[in-house]
Amino acid sequence: MSKDVATALAAWGNAWLAGHVGLDEAVDAVEKSSGPQILDCESAEVPLRRGLGELRVGGMTALRLSLPEPGDPLGLTGPPALNRAAIDAGAAVLAVLGDRTIGLVPSEDRRGSSYVGVRWAAHDASPGPPDVPSLADADRQLTLAMRDATEALVTVDDVAAVPPEITDALAALRDPDRGDHPLAPGYPARAHRVAALARRLSLVVDLARQMDDRGLGADQIRRRGEALRLLDGAVRRALVAACNSAFDPVP
Repeated sequence: MSKDVATALAAWGNAWLAGHVGLDEAVDAVEKSSGPQILDCESAEVPLRRGLGELRVGGMTALRLSLPEPGDPLGLTGPPALNRAAIDAGAAVLAVLGDRTIGLVPSEDRRGSSYVGVRWAAHDASPGPPDVPSLADADRQLTLAMRDATEALVTVDDVAAVPPEITDALAALRDPDRGDHPLAPGYPARAHRVAALARRLSLVVDLARQMDDRGLGADQIRRRGEALRLLDGAVRRALVAACNSAFDPVP
């Protein structure tokens, strides 16, 4: 949940900031699959629409996606309190306001028996750009990791049958008409392509991690685990690079 909702907020928020969509359209798109959202900032809870508007009045110029994991603080700049919260959640969005940055960390917001939404907790963030790959570098890394992971998954051994869900997901990677569009209007075509591929590969990673290890040797398990680890890292870098490319110079 956290990865998808953070990707949506960064992508649609940047499309709004760049003037490609209105605020209402952006917030509706973010809330479409994750439910109503609030921003919890300085002891005040406000709806996401109002919170984004106030941030823009305060000088917000961009939203940066972060998809960290333990040992890999991808997209984060500190301080430690923000990094810990974002790593625990698996995602964050950094709002850039001139020389100030605010980290927004999502969590599930349940109220009563039927209300399910998202709460964004605001944290002070260290200013300065995070250490993340460019879109071109992330694209190349994703292609290499996909090749290695595919080989590891489909050639481990005859005794380890690959579930049809994974073979179907791998076959879908070659289908250009799947209609996966994790980004928003206004992004470069390459960003749309990279983000769509990364989302499909994320499904492959999730499915492969559920595969039964019975019948596999220790070396096969090691190779598969390493390939999936590298693929997961490449997927996260690709999504971050794609979302953060909204304001890249047009080649």
